[in-house]
Amino acid sequence: MSLLRIEDLKVHFPVRTGRFGGGKAVVKAVDGVDLAINTNETLAIVGESGCGKSTTGNAVLGLAKITNGRVLFEDTDLTSLDQDKRKRVWREMQVIFQDPVSALNPRRTIAQSIAEPLTIHGYAKSEITNRVDELMDLVGLNKDQRDRRPNALSGGQRQRVVIARALALSPKLIICDEPVSALDVSIQSQILNLLMRLQRELGLSYLFIAHDLSVVRHIADRVAVMYLGLVVEEGPAEQVFSNPVHPYTEALLSAIPIPNPKLRGKRKRIVLEGDLPSPLSPPVGCPFVTRCPLAESRCETIRPSLETIGEGHNVRCLVRAPEGDTTRIGA
Repeated sequence: MSLLRIEDLKVHFPVRTGRFGGGKAVVKAVDGVDLAINTNETLAIVGESGCGKSTTGNAVLGLAKITNGRVLFEDTDLTSLDQDKRKRVWREMQVIFQDPVSALNPRRTIAQSIAEPLTIHGYAKSEITNRVDELMDLVGLNKDQRDRRPNALSGGQRQRVVIARALALSPKLIICDEPVSALDVSIQSQILNLLMRLQRELGLSYLFIAHDLSVVRHIADRVAVMYLGLVVEEGPAEQVFSNPVHPYTEALLSAIPIPNPKLRGKRKRIVLEGDLPSPLSPPVGCPFVTRCPLAESRCETIRPSLETIGEGHNVRCLVRAPEGDTTRIGA
């Protein structure tokens, strides 16, 4: 049984258009996403800004109103629960946001910030004190930092505070929304290693949202690539990175920096022409058709479905899956 299942998730936002706002349109931020996360697993969602990855995470947390579809946590449909029942389930799900500065109240001490979820859920003061000390030790913070405020800490230390707060209620699932993108590269690896250690020790599952594929490769068990509100490729991380099938995935992977100078010339950079289409008027057929180097005439009118091309590996492409040519365009 999956810990979390997302079924045909749609999140549409009505917006006003026109010079004086008299028109109406709909932004299809997420337009039919199916995903699942197992216990002790990391699923990464990647894609350009505006692809719908953060909105997907917000929908799971109840921070974005779901237009259609279901979010099931341990087979409980979160979309059908009232507020009180959701609160009991949501303690099993926590979030780590991108910017630790805005995620922490500057007036609160580190101990007060970590204790916040425990206070909200009615824990006794003695329990809170002991739990805060335990959490600070778990994430690598010193006890003498208890009474400091966020501005007295480094970026990496602030993110450790945010992680400690997310762990306070012993959740099973943590939504990591770009958790290291605001940090220096040297600190990023420390935080990623911390998250992986916590996963091993506590049996956590992560929904890891990111745009940096180097980071994703380091931490993810499976990867879902999103484009214009749809998953265009999803599968085991090793398969997606070593044998990408969708042209968009190939283009993203070709942009990953190669540390070894001797190998840089051996991989062709795939540069996509044009800009990301407006979510107010997406293409009728394949969402990627306006930028795809393999596009055919049928791609303009037929919307491809997500097809299985291997064990756990799914692709949304008329040309590449399931019977199409799988020759890599970057080869």
